[in-house]
Amino acid sequence: MRIAVYSGSFDPLHIGHLAILERLTGSGRFDRVYLVVSPQNPFKDRSKALSAEQRYRDAVAAVARHPELRVDVLDIELRMPPPSYTIRTLDELRRREPGNSFTLVIGADNLPNLLQWREAERLLAEYGVAVFPRKGVSAEYRRRKLMKACRDYPPEKRFKIRLFHVPEVDVSSTEIREAQARGEDVSALLM
Repeated sequence: MRIAVYSGSFDPLHIGHLAILERLTGSGRFDRVYLVVSPQNPFKDRSKALSAEQRYRDAVAAVARHPELRVDVLDIELRMPPPSYTIRTLDELRRREPGNSFTLVIGADNLPNLLQWREAERLLAEYGVAVFPRKGVSAEYRRRKLMKACRDYPPEKRFKIRLFHVPEVDVSSTEIREAQARGEDVSALLM
């Protein structure tokens, strides 16, 4: 099976995430999506975040409200010893499910610092990434820069970067948490 691995904090899951999940499951490129709740994003301030276990439970409940999606919520990163690295998660999934192929799903805002990730070149060559738009980020420009960086590599080492288009939903988990803290009703924004 072809599996899209969509990893993130998901604090909380919102309609922007739903649009991406709908695109992934409806694209014909993937048989299933694994939604992986991450314990902590090293590039973000997590001081006000819900616990990883609570975010996992919330994700399970949110996905259950959308049975039309072929999505499984995984707690694999919550069970692995820290620190959490995406490449370790993908390697563990491949070890557990050797017959499946895995592709990482990221937002375009991750492209500029992607080569700073642990074993980024191997991740891009062996697994590849499916990239979704983020407000204010030129995904195509970033993709071209990364592809240029590997143009002299042998074919098996070249990066696999596929851009997916989905209507941008102008909402973020941070904005939702801030609105909740002000006592505002955010139910229409949640998945």
